Amino acid sequence: MADINVALHVQVKALPGKEEEVAAFLREGLALVQEEPGTVAWFAVRLSPSTFAIFDAFPDDDARQAHLAGRLGSALTERAGELFAQPPSVEQLDVLAHKLP
Repeated sequence: MADINVALHVQVKALPGKEEEVAAFLREGLALVQEEPGTVAWFAVRLSPSTFAIFDAFPDDDARQAHLAGRLGSALTERAGELFAQPPSVEQLDVLAHKLP
């Protein structure tokens, strides 16, 4: 099992009428993060009809920074103005404990 020490929590709020487009964008993001060996766990979730979040976990800060600079991070930044009501909120977290299969 991979060691997990750090994580990210990203929250976005869809522009009115863009909710399903944001959901599709996040679903498509899975293919991009599957190419990242340092991204140990990745979840895209819907918190409310218009609010979404991504939670992902990494063994170290190098892997976390590589993910932020990767294809999904770039796509998130590039499409922010057309999809989100405000810039994505990105929190860098320390993982205290975890359970993965």
